[in-house]
Amino acid sequence: MKFNVLMVSLLVSLSGSAFAQVTPKLDQHEANQEKRIEQGVASGQITPREERRLKAREARLDNAEARAKADGNVTGAERKHLNKMAAADSKAIHQQKHDRQKDLNHDGKRDLKAVPAKP
Repeated sequence: MKFNVLMVSLLVSLSGSAFAQVTPKLDQHEANQEKRIEQGVASGQITPREERRLKAREARLDNAEARAKADGNVTGAERKHLNKMAAADSKAIHQQKHDRQKDLNHDGKRDLKAVPAKP
């Protein structure tokens, strides 16, 4: 009986580590995107509202990845769909970082164009 419990726990732990490595490139891509979002927030290029929206997109990608991994096998079609979602998220991050909305003083409000001081 103890042997069976030991074997089951061993198999579960091994399948869990293999399960986590089904999409290593996608996992690295997601980590890079998180860094890009955080860098944009730190520099003021991404406002808090934009950050929430980008993180919601990342959460949808995480959920889709979890659904794809649920059966233990990510098919080619599922992988293609996940990569397409990641590429769309990457494009959205780029667009938000390069739009004219800034939060340079980090007060949570969008900065307006600076009005030059009169001499």
